[in-house]
Amino acid sequence: MANETKNDLFSKCFNYEESKKVQAAGLYCFFRPIEETTGGNVVTHGKKRVMIGSNNYLGLTHDKRVIEAAKHAIDRFGTGFTGSRFLNGNSVLHEELEEKLARFTGKEAALVFATGFQSNQGALAALMGKNDVIFSDQENHASIIEGTRTAAGKTIVFRHNDMEDLERKLKEHRDQFEGALIVADGVFSMSGDILNWPAVHALAKKYNCRTYIDDAHALGVLGPMGQGTEFHFNMPNTADIVMGTFSKSFASVGGYVAGSKDVINYIKHHARHFMFTAAMPPSAAATVLECLRIVQEEPKHLENLRKNAAKMSTELTRMGYYTLGSQTPIIPLLVGDDMMALAFSQKLYENGVFATPVVRPAVPEGCALIRTSYMASHTEADLDYSLTVLEKLGKAFGILGNPERKAAMDALAEKHFGKRGSQKAAGNVSAMFA
Repeated sequence: MANETKNDLFSKCFNYEESKKVQAAGLYCFFRPIEETTGGNVVTHGKKRVMIGSNNYLGLTHDKRVIEAAKHAIDRFGTGFTGSRFLNGNSVLHEELEEKLARFTGKEAALVFATGFQSNQGALAALMGKNDVIFSDQENHASIIEGTRTAAGKTIVFRHNDMEDLERKLKEHRDQFEGALIVADGVFSMSGDILNWPAVHALAKKYNCRTYIDDAHALGVLGPMGQGTEFHFNMPNTADIVMGTFSKSFASVGGYVAGSKDVINYIKHHARHFMFTAAMPPSAAATVLECLRIVQEEPKHLENLRKNAAKMSTELTRMGYYTLGSQTPIIPLLVGDDMMALAFSQKLYENGVFATPVVRPAVPEGCALIRTSYMASHTEADLDYSLTVLEKLGKAFGILGNPERKAAMDALAEKHFGKRGSQKAAGNVSAMFA
């Protein structure tokens, strides 16, 4: 069936060579099969490695109480609800979770989706009409981008976290449309940046826009108890809609949107990604409920996360890595060339450290990153070992201790990211946790 003919739909598949070339070079860093996980470690290809590429920020995937909650839900409900919540898959677990999520995030109501990706797609598509407009941050997650493509109306992209550019675009375009929505991540998944929420909120008020924060990487991370971006800035219930996912701090899968009762009720009855998708399975919903309880009753998990993130930021900055000023447990390392990022990730892996490369088109050309992220469950030994390997390989690759490369990285960081990451990160991470 692989015979290519003229005008064949599959010709693009037969001609796709990029991944094959990387595999042939021995630098393919994706789809690594995880055989076992414990705390801050994984076993892959028969070897134990420190995982510094996970989103399991609070380290709750192996908490015995969380595991028992999931098992109990399976005993009670079976392995799945086998239908959409709109028809035959709704459960008391989903409704309890929505009630508790709304209370936790300071909103009137919440709606739980089967995945975080669908939460963004479904909510944005449901809300936007053909005469409406979305103002979307340039570095928003792919699920937001797909949501804007699915939604009717127009999408206008503003430069990442650039409030001057956002206001220019609001001045130029806002009056041309009926409804308007400003959409942005609360914590940006690759750079670790935190949204300038006070400025976004002020501009939304000035130009009569509604607001939507994607707190996928802020839930369980920002705020006094991990309630997210609004609480980080001591501005609870100022966003019109907050979205979040359970596949990170809450050790499961699924997502939600939270807002006013009327808005959530509208999304519930208009979001096709919600109405025509099978419900979150019982074990997933019960897992999130238990994680939500633990987060509120046991601050030690968030404290450990912040301690570990602060240590890594300080030490990586001291070494000379460009961390792009990250103020969160997501700490990117700017390395420049795509192939260097792939080779560096592969050497980390061979040396017992699991991290992930970020290359084009996810970042501009010449701005490849190693995305590292840290968990409450990392031990001092895990972190110290990772630092030892990162320092050794950083010097071997000429990323560290190279004045000419430092000057080039200075220019790259300033041009594409608007900041000199290595000079900023150490102080800012500590300030974030104040």
